[in-house]
Amino acid sequence: MALKIVKSQCTVCGACEFECPNAAIKFKGEGYIIDAEKCTECEGQFDTPQCAAVCPVPNTCVPA
Repeated sequence: MALKIVKSQCTVCGACEFECPNAAIKFKGEGYIIDAEKCTECEGQFDTPQCAAVCPVPNTCVPA
């Protein structure tokens, strides 16, 4: 499973890109996207997905 970023809520702060342990988040066009092939939802590494944990806007990094 993977997460996605709700573009209409994203403030483009970049916090998620630097916290992702799998380098699955990249800036593309006007916002950030999550590469579903690289995203593991941080399973086995952290208790919660790190992008969601650091995002300043609740419910912006959500299950795809």
